[in-house]
Amino acid sequence: MIYRAPATGRAEIAVPRRVNPPTTTRLVLLVVALLLALGAVFGLVLGFRTDSSSLAPRPSSPLAAAIGGAESIQPIPLPPAGEARRIDLGRRLFSERRLSSDGTISCESCHSLDSGGADGRTVAIGVGGALGASNTPTVWNAALNPMQFWDGRAESLEAQIDGPLTNAVEMGSSWPRALVVLQGDATYARAFAEAYPEGLTPKTIKDAIASFERTLITAGSPFDRYLEGDKNALSTSQLEGYALFKSYGCASCHQGRNVGGNMFQKMGIMGDYFAERGGPITTADLGRFNVTHREQDRFKFRVPSLRLAARTAPYFHDGRVETLERAITLMGKLQLGEDIPAHDVKAISEFLECLAGPTHAELPHAAR
Repeated sequence: MIYRAPATGRAEIAVPRRVNPPTTTRLVLLVVALLLALGAVFGLVLGFRTDSSSLAPRPSSPLAAAIGGAESIQPIPLPPAGEARRIDLGRRLFSERRLSSDGTISCESCHSLDSGGADGRTVAIGVGGALGASNTPTVWNAALNPMQFWDGRAESLEAQIDGPLTNAVEMGSSWPRALVVLQGDATYARAFAEAYPEGLTPKTIKDAIASFERTLITAGSPFDRYLEGDKNALSTSQLEGYALFKSYGCASCHQGRNVGGNMFQKMGIMGDYFAERGGPITTADLGRFNVTHREQDRFKFRVPSLRLAARTAPYFHDGRVETLERAITLMGKLQLGEDIPAHDVKAISEFLECLAGPTHAELPHAAR
C-alpha cells in the first residue's frame, strides 16, 4: 500500500502484513545478509568474485528512503563503447550456423534475442536433435556476471564460448573445423583482417562474439528508472511486490545490478528440492561440485539473474518449473522456509516484470 506522509509529502510504502518468518529462517537470512555485506567490502561474496559497485548502496534512491534502507539492487549502466567492426563481426558469428558440425545450430539457436535471450525449452536442443543437460540461461546481461554457466565453470564470456562450440550435444564442432569454415568465406577473412591485426584465429573469433555479447545489456527498465528518481515508473502492485521481495529475504541472494548472478547458493537450504521434484539425481544436478569436487559445493548453483525472469520460463537449472509463480512459491519454501501466500506471490511476480529493460528491438544499430 502506498500513502503520502503528511509531514514530508514523500511517498511511503507500507509493507503488507504477513506471517513472520520462523526464528531459524530469520537467523539464516541474517547470516546471508552479513556475508553479502562482508563480500561488498572485500570484493568477494561467499568466496565468489563480484563487482563491488553492483552492491554499493544508493542513499539518494527514493525507494531506499521509502523502505528505510540502502538499495540492494542498482540500475544497469549502458554498455561501454566497443570497437564497431568487432561488434558487427561478433553479431554475424552469433547467428552463424556453419560453426556447428552439421550447419544447423548457432549461438542464437539457444539464445534467441527476441525471446528473452534463451530458448523457452526445458533443456537446449543441439546438433542432430541431441538434448542438453541444463536449462539455457539468458545471454542478456551475461556480461554483468563474473562467471558463466550454472556451475560457474567459465570465468569470462570468451571462455564460455569454448563450451557450446565443442560440446557434442550442442554445436558438436572444433576450433580447427571452425577455422576452415570461416577461412573459406572471403567475407569473413576480409572482416577479420580489418578488425584484428592477427586476423582470423580462435582467440579473435571468441573476442568478436564476446564483444557483441557485451552490448546485450537491458538498461533502462521501469525499476531502474524508479531507482533513478522517476516516481511514476512503477505501479502500486509492483512497489508492493518489491517491498515483499525484500521483507521475505529474496534480496539476500538476488541483488546487484543483475539482481543475481554474482554468487553461488545451495538449491534447497530449508528443504530438499530434488525430493520435491522427483526422479534420479543427474550429473547436472550436482552443480558447482562438478567444477570444484568439494562436498560443500554439491547442489550449489550460480544464483540466476532475475532481470529477464518474467520472459525466460521455464525455471531453475533443470528447467522443470514452468511458471514464474510456481518458481517464487518453491523458492520461498525451499530457500527461505516460507509458505508465501498467493497474493504475495502475485505481487512479487508483478515486481519481477518491471526488472526487464529494452532488448533486441531497441538496440543500437551496431549491436543488432
